[in-house]
Amino acid sequence: MPLATRQPEASAEGRAKTMSTTATQLQPALAQTQSKKIWIDLENSPHVPFFKPIIEELERRGHSVVVTARDCFQVCELADLFQLNYRRIGRHYGKHTAAKVLGLGIRMLQMAPGALRQRPDLSLSHGSRSQFLLSTLLGIPSMVIFDYEHSAWMKGMKPTWVMMPAVLPDSAGASAGIAKDHMLRYPGIKEDVYAPSFRPDPAFRERLGIGAGELLVTIRPPASEAHYHNPEAETLLAAVFERLGSYSDTRIILAPRTPRQAQDLQQQFPAMFERRQVIVPEHVVDGLDMIWASDLVISGGGTMNREAAALGVPVYSIFRGKIGSVDRYLSENGRLVLLESVADVRQKLEVVRRQRSAEPNLEGCPTLRAVVDNIVLALETSH
Repeated sequence: MPLATRQPEASAEGRAKTMSTTATQLQPALAQTQSKKIWIDLENSPHVPFFKPIIEELERRGHSVVVTARDCFQVCELADLFQLNYRRIGRHYGKHTAAKVLGLGIRMLQMAPGALRQRPDLSLSHGSRSQFLLSTLLGIPSMVIFDYEHSAWMKGMKPTWVMMPAVLPDSAGASAGIAKDHMLRYPGIKEDVYAPSFRPDPAFRERLGIGAGELLVTIRPPASEAHYHNPEAETLLAAVFERLGSYSDTRIILAPRTPRQAQDLQQQFPAMFERRQVIVPEHVVDGLDMIWASDLVISGGGTMNREAAALGVPVYSIFRGKIGSVDRYLSENGRLVLLESVADVRQKLEVVRRQRSAEPNLEGCPTLRAVVDNIVLALETSH
């Protein structure tokens, strides 16, 4: 898969340029920014590497950052790995709607004392419902970053600002009830924020016991507890395991979202686990290292797919929810293959070794700067 310059399509760039309010237009104001306090909430594992460079850049510009993290999906383990200073608040309460609503309310109550004490100038997340709902109730300006236009928004509650990739249509922000002058854009994809700073661990495969001559596949199961989950993805995952099980020189790193997923797959394909064809890391690992060490990646979710695309690693999606604009963009540009049926698994999945250099040849990307400029813009215009 080629490492093309990661820029949005022309039509998306046009949409971004026609916005009535952009960080670029207000560069003089940004240069005069006074120190502000930003509250960042980490609800899911992809948020940790995404916000790490954003936090560093905000602090470099003189702002203070307070971080909270939900104890689920290895969020806290990754935050420890990335050496983030955070406060652990809340956990996951299950996939059923009633449990989700209960957990949302409990976490908001747990967050409230700290929010009232800190009184941040802006709350910021990549889709933390508990944070922006609490911020709305407490009158704290909020910004939600997202890159999937089919996410469900709660009626009557909306963030002050939204930020999204330029490839998403205006309707993505309008569905949240956000006025166009409060929709901010950034070029590329969210993984472009942190992929350029990645430096591979050359000993990663050796530490996991993967031989130099073995073909390595990283698999991330679908988000079975998410509201957008489609059970068809499990059928495709089983087809992938059945196909890969026939290759004697192929090893699989399984990156489950929950311990239950690994247990279910082990019951379904016991022989593959017994002969160590499937490896489940005992400790949390850097996802980019895992992807870069692989010959191909197969994932039922968006972030790992797009991380592989950003690094130029062949990647296949078994996600069966509504396909978002970012994945369509990557698919149309040959950087992501959508597997939409068992027949696609048999015909489109190429189980071959890739040519791997010592490090990815990533070009400079303006995404991080654009994201932070947008955050600063929101800080300056929310009071």
